[in-house]
Amino acid sequence: MLVVLVTGVLFFRGSATDLPGGDGAPAGASESTTTTTPGDGSTSTVDPGDGNGGSQPGDGTVDPNLPELQAVRLDLVYDGFRQPTVLTAPEGDDRLFVAQRVGVIRILDESRELVDPAFLDLTDRVLAGGIEQGLLGMAFHPEYASNNRFYVYYTVKGGNRRLSEFTTTVSDPNRANSDSERIIWEMEQPPNATDIRHYAGAVAFGPDGYLWFTSGDGADSRAQGQDPNTMYGAIMRIDVDNGDPYAIPPNNPFVGGGGAPEIFAFGLRNPWRFAIDHETRLLYIGDVGHADQEEVNVVSIDEGGYNFGWSDMEGTRCFHNQDCAAADYTSPVLIYTHDDGLSITGGYVYRGSEIPELDGLYFYSDWVTSWIRSFRIVDGAVTEETDWSEDLGNVGQPNSYGIDGHGEMYLLTHGGQVYKFTAVR
Repeated sequence: MLVVLVTGVLFFRGSATDLPGGDGAPAGASESTTTTTPGDGSTSTVDPGDGNGGSQPGDGTVDPNLPELQAVRLDLVYDGFRQPTVLTAPEGDDRLFVAQRVGVIRILDESRELVDPAFLDLTDRVLAGGIEQGLLGMAFHPEYASNNRFYVYYTVKGGNRRLSEFTTTVSDPNRANSDSERIIWEMEQPPNATDIRHYAGAVAFGPDGYLWFTSGDGADSRAQGQDPNTMYGAIMRIDVDNGDPYAIPPNNPFVGGGGAPEIFAFGLRNPWRFAIDHETRLLYIGDVGHADQEEVNVVSIDEGGYNFGWSDMEGTRCFHNQDCAAADYTSPVLIYTHDDGLSITGGYVYRGSEIPELDGLYFYSDWVTSWIRSFRIVDGAVTEETDWSEDLGNVGQPNSYGIDGHGEMYLLTHGGQVYKFTAVR
């Protein structure tokens, strides 16, 4: 297949087969290329698993009756949000739910008009003073259509990080009940935190039905990064359908001891965004670096207990522990240096039906240099690395990616715009 590059879009010819926590100041886009690290010395390998579908539609099959793909572009859906952090929707729902860092969730209806009033306003309890504080994560329960439950992660006035359950008003599907809050989990900043940063905050349900969420190291890397007994710099997996306020999944790696039972993986700095590809059962984590390297980790959700190395290691190099051995940790599948960007914004694996030619590609960005890139995991290795930034245009600092109720992908910018990845045929 011949690929012809045109500014603003990517054209195809032939048959189709510092919200995130960066430490640098904004800089111009770099022309250097991504450095790929296949993970030599890793203590585990990426296993694609057996797959079970899940909530991400699309199987990558290109309909022979579908017109030939001419281009992929970013279409502006809405402009005017206040630093949007999340775009999501219940499965099959035509609306878009957009969470803003200030603590307000708004709805764009089927015509992409803003619905008044807000779906949920939490400004009375959300602290959004620092750029990494605020309403940071949101996920709908897999059975939302019948139970009206959804979950948000935010920083509380006073500085704690909190995960809470809310319910939608039965009489009005466009309004949530702010008084329905049930606090699921809450932690203060660690005692030796050096700044009001590194809260992480991504939230998602996996194909296992459990709720997954991230917590950053709280700017206390030396004390927290390598301690599996603390839920800082970690990814947690909990059962919100049982227990009070939750139960521990019986196959969590530390359920029998050796670490906090909620933890699925640790050794992370600020995993601002993660994604679970339901089709392959792979977990993709974009972890924000510190001095020199940004990283993407990809592991199977059918194992667990991964130690990604922070702060003994940063990416693929020794950091606080100068005598570190890479074999003691799970290495990233991909890194890029600070010559190329300063703060990774992890995205999603595309599984939508509108652009099946992109099926299986993982998209991610850099918040400071604003580029957009993708790759594919094949047999545990990174392949098909593509830099889309010149072709799709510089739309601003990417705060986050989003997936709608039909599996289509969006890009959210710090400036308040929402863009949809769209096919031109």
